[in-house]
Amino acid sequence: MIAKRTIPLLIAAIVGFLLIATYFVPYTEQWGAEAMEMFIILAAAAMVLGAGNLVMMNLSKISRRSEGWGYAAITLLAFTAVLIVGIFKIGAHGTAVAPDNAWASPPIQEGAPFWWIYQYGLVPLTATMFAMLAFYIASAAFRAFRAKNLEATLLLGTAFIVLLGQVYAGYWLTSFLPDLQSYVDSFPEAQRGFAMIVGMQAESGVPLNELVVAGTEYAALPAGQQELATQIHQHLDGWWYQLLNGLRLENLTSIILDIPQKAGNRAITIGIALGIVSTSLKVLLGVDRSYLGSED
Repeated sequence: MIAKRTIPLLIAAIVGFLLIATYFVPYTEQWGAEAMEMFIILAAAAMVLGAGNLVMMNLSKISRRSEGWGYAAITLLAFTAVLIVGIFKIGAHGTAVAPDNAWASPPIQEGAPFWWIYQYGLVPLTATMFAMLAFYIASAAFRAFRAKNLEATLLLGTAFIVLLGQVYAGYWLTSFLPDLQSYVDSFPEAQRGFAMIVGMQAESGVPLNELVVAGTEYAALPAGQQELATQIHQHLDGWWYQLLNGLRLENLTSIILDIPQKAGNRAITIGIALGIVSTSLKVLLGVDRSYLGSED
């Protein structure tokens, strides 16, 4: 019982609290680094166990001819081929440091078979999987976004605005509302370059007295350019321009993503962090022993 319960609990608690201490006690940083090296060794062993489990499960499925055994065969063939090519570095060539030693090449060397498998096999398959997920997301959104109540209506409207703001159709629908480019186009051609430079800085929140045009500060500009810069700055800072420009779908989308959505993400992140802390403390203090193979 001591070897199966007490010793693993002590190891988990000591190493866990040691890694926590490395963030607060500089003296323990080296101990934490050594503990992380041991973690890397354990992770490598876990990968070997995981690979063995993958082989055993798929071989069992193939031998029983259970549903989907063909996919299991493909999985085993792909796993074996990639493993052999990667471990033995088949087709790899030497580097500038060791031109005659292919074993000195990096794990993923451009032009090598392992790189080819990754670049032209794994990457397209990953992209295809995520492309298919878009259809599932759209289907789920269609079922979930139904205006049954006020909250669902707000969610539906917000999602509709964000989706439209990401495509050209949203830009076209609100293109009649004022923006920087349309305002700059209202100036004579000779003044448009100056108006665009001032306008971009004004929209970025640069104060009037801190404007810089072609390396010249606002105070050093000629009187005519100062007057024009003041006019542009006041126009772009006007409440009516800010209101109408903010109603453009691309800008409204940015506002939604930058303010309420970011606030929600931070709240979720804080909640996840608190959950991680509580779960970690349960493991370190021995309350949660499920990693030992039993919840007792």
